[in-house]
Amino acid sequence: MNLEEKKVFIPKKKKNKKFHTLRHQISVIFMTVLLFSILAITAVNGFFLEKYYISKKVEVLMEAERSLSKLDMEVLVERNRDTLEDNEKHGLDGDNVGEEIIRDSARNNFSWVIIDEANSRGYGWGESKEMLRLRLFGYIYDLNLDKMDGQILKTKDNCTIQQVHDRFAGMDYVECWGQFENGYYYLIRTPLESIRESAVISNKFYFAVGIIIMVLSGMLIMVFTNKITRPICELTKLSQRMSDLEFDARYQSTAGNEIDVLGDNFNRMSTQLERTISELKSANIKLQKDIEDKVKIDEMRKEFLDNVSHELKTPIALIQGYAEGLKENISDDPESREFYCDVIIDESLKMNKLVKNLLVLNQLESGRDEAIMERFDIVSLIRGVLQKMDIIIQQKEANVIFEEELPVYVWADEFKVEEVMTNYVSNALNHLSGEKQIELKIQKMEEKVKVSVFNTGSPIPEEDLPNLWNKFYKVDKARTREYGGNGIGLSIVKAILEGMDQKFGVQNYENGVEFWFTLDRK
Repeated sequence: MNLEEKKVFIPKKKKNKKFHTLRHQISVIFMTVLLFSILAITAVNGFFLEKYYISKKVEVLMEAERSLSKLDMEVLVERNRDTLEDNEKHGLDGDNVGEEIIRDSARNNFSWVIIDEANSRGYGWGESKEMLRLRLFGYIYDLNLDKMDGQILKTKDNCTIQQVHDRFAGMDYVECWGQFENGYYYLIRTPLESIRESAVISNKFYFAVGIIIMVLSGMLIMVFTNKITRPICELTKLSQRMSDLEFDARYQSTAGNEIDVLGDNFNRMSTQLERTISELKSANIKLQKDIEDKVKIDEMRKEFLDNVSHELKTPIALIQGYAEGLKENISDDPESREFYCDVIIDESLKMNKLVKNLLVLNQLESGRDEAIMERFDIVSLIRGVLQKMDIIIQQKEANVIFEEELPVYVWADEFKVEEVMTNYVSNALNHLSGEKQIELKIQKMEEKVKVSVFNTGSPIPEEDLPNLWNKFYKVDKARTREYGGNGIGLSIVKAILEGMDQKFGVQNYENGVEFWFTLDRK
């Protein structure tokens, strides 16, 4: 493959996400919505308030037109026969007009005028009634050109509503003019400058109030968001501690809403996780122990097979060799033949002893050979063991010291304790040297009895002390082979005493070694 064809995969770097607190996000969202609302209200006022105002004024003008149409102009003419000029002198203030119409006109900022077709008689209310009369006369005969600059908003059979600009007043108006059924003409109008001025003032007011509201709302939002987000922040810290396996952390805040339910679920989850992880740890420890035990058993099995093979190899080889010598009549000397036979018998006894010890040890370690607890005199048992081993003691020329005379009763398996004493004394005789002295002691305690066997000789190396109780372990292999040992005796002692839940051990001295064990007095 060419270098050009090789494609090297380079993982993309993960971009760091920007982090903002929930409190900050909520505050920004609320302030943004509030600012947008204020700006939206200002924009709506600026663009739609005037149109809305005009649409409402159109309705009011129509209502005013209906009210004026109800006036009985003939009665007004009879009551007031003055000419239009005389009426102008008196102000055309509409004294004969209903109070309700005057009140509505003042409230809605209306100016109106009513004239006949000849413009000889008229009535009006508001300012510039003469200008209105002339303007209406111009509309009637299409002499007023201002309406050409305006916009017709609504038309009916006898009514026209329009928005115009009065160049003499310099203002925009909404006007309603037409002819009543009684033949009189009317013109009603209201200025637009008031609504425009109101819109500007209201926008300034909204903006100023909006700033104040935003400041106050910001403070309130910070307070309330802190109250809202505090439980959530606590849950965040709780989840972080749970991820660090700190399951003693608990949710303690009170929000009064679904966050409390979430916090309770976190607490239950924390407890459940702690219990589950504890169970997993226990199972893992047990599994690890089982694996270690299996490995240990495999190693012990391998070591056992190696040791048994090693222990049996030498006697089998000797038996085979001397048996072949006897078969081939290597020596006709009766003494030699007898020596060959003694060697074969001796090695057979060693093999038999090894097999018996292994069977005993296997029964003890498997728990099939249960201890039979009974009360007996340990002093009598020790003297019995020394008596049985008297021949060996004499052969070793050992000086055995046991000064205990009075009975000392203990609770244990008498047969197995005898086996322990036999192993201890036998071990002491096989490693005896120097002054060739063996001393047995019984130390009475409140609930226990400590039995010890001391023999003079070389101390056991410290590094060998922990391994003495292992099967087939030998400190001096040559010497062990010399007296026919196989390294199982102390293993049997260990299995017996552990089966009776007793303590045992070994201690070095300058001139020898002491083995000891305990038994129950009660």
